[in-house]
Amino acid sequence: MNRCRDAETSGLLAADSTGCIWHLETLETTHALGRQLAQQLPPGSILLLNGPLGAGKTSLVQGLAQGLGINEPITSPTFALAQHYTSGHPPLVHLDLYRLEHPAAADELFLQEEEEAKALHALMAVEWPERLNLSLPEAWCLALEPQASGGRRAQLISPNKATSASVG
Repeated sequence: MNRCRDAETSGLLAADSTGCIWHLETLETTHALGRQLAQQLPPGSILLLNGPLGAGKTSLVQGLAQGLGINEPITSPTFALAQHYTSGHPPLVHLDLYRLEHPAAADELFLQEEEEAKALHALMAVEWPERLNLSLPEAWCLALEPQASGGRRAQLISPNKATSASVG
């Protein structure tokens, strides 16, 4: 497995990568990983963000937004469910499925937002994708896990390695 020391020196993401692991010591290194992913994920990508409350999912999306040139504040769309940031290059669609307990409701929202993201050629970041009942083999998966020693561990799995089992 390709182990990456930090977000700034990890190199290019390849569609056939076996997965990349980072230890993110601070909020800034989490933002840096987001900026890197924004520059290297293929246009129109879906990024599924897995991890418990407080793992850094929204912080990662803040970094994505920085990397896309979005200057407005990025907050978790927990209550709005979706935020669209059209000033980015490409635009960013940010979903938070945390409050949707029924998979059918999460699936319906995701499919509506995915259609709009495709029309905008936007990068789509999805928090709490485990709420979905969809198979998304084309999605990138990023697992964020707080570490007892501090910081967080992040592992990226490319679409060709992620299976429908990664979503649930």
